[in-house]
Amino acid sequence: MSHIATPVYPLTIYFDASCAICSAEMGALKARDAAGRLQLVDCSPIGFTGGPAPREALMAAIHVSSADGKVHVGVPAIRICRAAVGLSSGGLLLDLPLVAPLADCAYALLARNRYRVPRWLAARLAGRVAPSCDDGNCRI
Repeated sequence: MSHIATPVYPLTIYFDASCAICSAEMGALKARDAAGRLQLVDCSPIGFTGGPAPREALMAAIHVSSADGKVHVGVPAIRICRAAVGLSSGGLLLDLPLVAPLADCAYALLARNRYRVPRWLAARLAGRVAPSCDDGNCRI
């Protein structure tokens, strides 16, 4: 059973919009957000000062604040966002004693190397197909 309680909506998601993976994933989540539960905040601008943590921490890992002020970081933040739009959060699997630390390590590794992932691959990882550019003109 998942140990993450149902959050108080809306959720404010602080993410790095300059990252192809982050942008693709947030776009995919927002597209599924029919209930308006997610508010996206780009913390990538150099002068960004808002949010529940210093910009350096926000850029190192996704942060999500619920309407009641609770903050979730990394894998728990992703789980809560996915659940908010009706996607599987991986709760049962991620709650297993050996899996949770592995998921945290995998997230940290991906977060450190996220700028190396090309946009087309990031879009596929987020479950969307990148626009085609058959004649040099992309259809977005």
